[in-house]
Amino acid sequence: MLILISPAKSLDFDSEIGSVAATTARFPEETQRLVSAASNLSKKKLQQIMPVSDKLIALNHGRYRDFWDQPERAAIYAFSGDVYTGFEAKTLGNEAIRFAQSHLRILSGLYGLLRPLDAIRPYRLEMGTRWAPRYKKLTDFWGDKIAAVVAADLEANSSDTIINLASQEYWAAVNGADTLEDKRVITIDFREEGPQGLRFNSFEAKRARGMMARYICEHALAEPEAIKSFDSDGYHYVEDGSDDDNWRFVRS
Repeated sequence: MLILISPAKSLDFDSEIGSVAATTARFPEETQRLVSAASNLSKKKLQQIMPVSDKLIALNHGRYRDFWDQPERAAIYAFSGDVYTGFEAKTLGNEAIRFAQSHLRILSGLYGLLRPLDAIRPYRLEMGTRWAPRYKKLTDFWGDKIAAVVAADLEANSSDTIINLASQEYWAAVNGADTLEDKRVITIDFREEGPQGLRFNSFEAKRARGMMARYICEHALAEPEAIKSFDSDGYHYVEDGSDDDNWRFVRS
């Protein structure tokens, strides 16, 4: 199996993580092109393609301008959003991290596809961005490149199954690619039980995606069916709302 998750906007390059042998991301030329193009954007242009506060624009404008002088950290420890709160990489043992390095992948607007221990620098570039050098959209810039590496990683794992724990924005970077047309994709849906029935809670769903990724890595699960035993934080698999390629997990 290969698990796909999204990155996070919030980052942590300051907390203590001990000694980590980081690996090198696999799209250096593409990252270089994106950084080079982004570093030449004015703050005004950057805000047009990245509609955030002036403070965040100043931060990210500086990040791209001085990108290669920024500190590096392994991706799984550098991202700190809701998914990564659920994953809790700092409390995982070495065996689980090794399993994650082979079976967990982080989709990234700047780096394409990251292994957990691939070194990254601070950045913000969402996959849904309608900008890229020589292209109108970032997904067009990446084309089928990310999917090709996903397919190669599946082959290395002797598997044809993707566990999709990514957001729709990031899944769009590989969805429909010819290289993945013969692969099985299982998309996970998390719901909360409430007085009005089942509801989707974005924060809880993101955290649950991280918890499920952790569960798979901690238990070194090799077969998709084993994921149905996931029971972290009160979630459980339900047949109602599930089918062969879409699995629903509910929490009371």
